[in-house]
Amino acid sequence: MKPIVTITFNPAVDLTIEVDGLVQGGVNRAERGQANAGGKGVNVAACAADWGGQVTVTGVLGRANDGAFVELFSAKGIADRFIRIPGDTRTNIKIADTASGETTDLNTPGLVVDADSLKRVTAAALGAVTAGTIMVIGGSLPAGIEPEALVSLVATLNGAGAKVVADTSGAPLRALLAAEGGSLPFAVKPNRHELEELVGHPLPNLDALIGAARDIVKSGVRLVVVSCGEEGALFVTDDRTLNARLPVVEALSTVGAGDAMVAGIATSLAEDLPLEALARQAVAFAAAKLARIGPHLPERAVVVALAGRADITRL
Repeated sequence: MKPIVTITFNPAVDLTIEVDGLVQGGVNRAERGQANAGGKGVNVAACAADWGGQVTVTGVLGRANDGAFVELFSAKGIADRFIRIPGDTRTNIKIADTASGETTDLNTPGLVVDADSLKRVTAAALGAVTAGTIMVIGGSLPAGIEPEALVSLVATLNGAGAKVVADTSGAPLRALLAAEGGSLPFAVKPNRHELEELVGHPLPNLDALIGAARDIVKSGVRLVVVSCGEEGALFVTDDRTLNARLPVVEALSTVGAGDAMVAGIATSLAEDLPLEALARQAVAFAAAKLARIGPHLPERAVVVALAGRADITRL
């Protein structure tokens, strides 16, 4: 398996609180609370490490409260190249309603990241790159980093021989997809809502979603994956379109399922799997994560069994 490196500019400590029937405006007694190191790239790295990948992480952490991250990276054998700056990494609160199966997010502001910190993260990422490295850029951008900065970062990583997977949305995704040639990521993974936001109008069915994904492929992105909830996910390249889905499973927490799917994509690319096997692995990672709180996969045999059950439709 080729190395995997993730970049997370706006990580968070994810505090997940379980309640049996959320009452807005009232007193809620939590059944359980659990704090985990989080952020898209961190979650991707953790799941990829559970799969046996050689994983490195970088990005920006607050020096004052990095303990949960240090503990996670140590436990999973992840190489830590995060830079530390003064202050606290933000805390995001996830209220998981076990009665409805819904999760309510309360996301706090992140650190302010200056140009010097961006240069230090870029240098850390380049220091971990070898030819063929899978590089995942995940999540939102903190104050201080403009969306256009990602274009230069991707161009630099491409020039170093990395294969970049971008899992972001809004202005950062628009900036990346407006780039040309060597500044484009290899793959992007918007969800349905993020793709609708990108194109500026509703995409009410699979045909509309496929059309929007194919337009992105025409721009030069090699792989577009659109996660569609219970409808599974679309996997679109220049010559193939697949829909992969698994039967609906009971979800303990939906937090991080999309990040687990990105980990499935990244590990598949690291293993040079063909598109159908990649699709199976990606949806299996996401489904396996639904039964866990925090960035963790169950044992490998469970994920392999789920991948084997995935329903693949060629479109």
